[in-house]
Amino acid sequence: MADRETSGSHLAGYAGVLRDACATGRRLTRAELEARRADGERAAEAGLPLRALIRDHLAAAQKVEPAPEARPLLAVVEQAVDAFVEGYERAQRQAVRQEEAARREFIDDLLYGRGGLGRLAERAERFGLRLSQAHAVAVAAGPEPYGDGYPVARRIEAAVLGRFGNRQILLATKDGRLICVAPGDQPDVLAYFAKQAHAATDGGRVAVGRSHPGPGGVVHSYEEALNALDLAERMGLEGPVLHASDLLVYPVLTRDRQAMADLVESVLGPLRGARGGPGPLLDTLTAYFDCGCVATETARRLSLSVRALTYRLERIHTLTGADPADPVNRYTLQTAVIGSRLLGWPAATA
Repeated sequence: MADRETSGSHLAGYAGVLRDACATGRRLTRAELEARRADGERAAEAGLPLRALIRDHLAAAQKVEPAPEARPLLAVVEQAVDAFVEGYERAQRQAVRQEEAARREFIDDLLYGRGGLGRLAERAERFGLRLSQAHAVAVAAGPEPYGDGYPVARRIEAAVLGRFGNRQILLATKDGRLICVAPGDQPDVLAYFAKQAHAATDGGRVAVGRSHPGPGGVVHSYEEALNALDLAERMGLEGPVLHASDLLVYPVLTRDRQAMADLVESVLGPLRGARGGPGPLLDTLTAYFDCGCVATETARRLSLSVRALTYRLERIHTLTGADPADPVNRYTLQTAVIGSRLLGWPAATA
């Protein structure tokens, strides 16, 4: 009842315009059409349902009794209602644009920790998040960049919200990647997002940050997920889903970058003297350690005979003075190999 009473205010002068236009046989003037558009905009801003508003326009038109020789009433009503709906839709589009801009601004502030934590927490409630709780962030990267409204993004959002619609979840895109923010105590949400994103992006990779409390927790988890994706690229890590909690050793190893660079150069630098450069022997060490130092599996992975692999390992021992088969030397060599991959050695120092 209240809606119908409110909608009546947008019919002010409508019947008079209809009678006058019919009586003179003219079309609605530019001013009359713009007035109807303005009424449509106000109705949309007031949140009134369009179907009820059109019904009110038709009901009001039925009460108009034009003169016998007047222009057909229906043609005038069509003009008036069309202008009203145009204004209504224009206001709705503007509201959508404003909402999208506000959402994008909030996501940027949320992921970068801008705008003040207190104010950020207040804005978060509008988008379904309670930043007083712990949150974790998953980031999906595919073979191509994705943005809001892309079919891939819409498909993943529909799947996740269709299953967890009653949870406090935020789905978005940032820098061409897909983002999912979920409560830290609900890892099933991020696991499902990862599964959907991997499939929808044709084999894309997903990184999941650890759960952290408070408004700054989202930023921390987001940065961990980004770092995990970067590590996977540099280290050649396999698997569609990476968890930052499983990769904590790598930031520790590179915390003192200069010390790591010194270790890599000191231990692996002599491989530069090998025929063909350090690349083949470095690949041999990488495969050897990745295979748990099992010679037969390493040889298979490198498409070598065990004898050829043994020769390479002996050559590494001769050049570096470190025996890959010796437990003490093995730890130093493996740390240096990991460091070389993290630092991009030897290309970075070439």
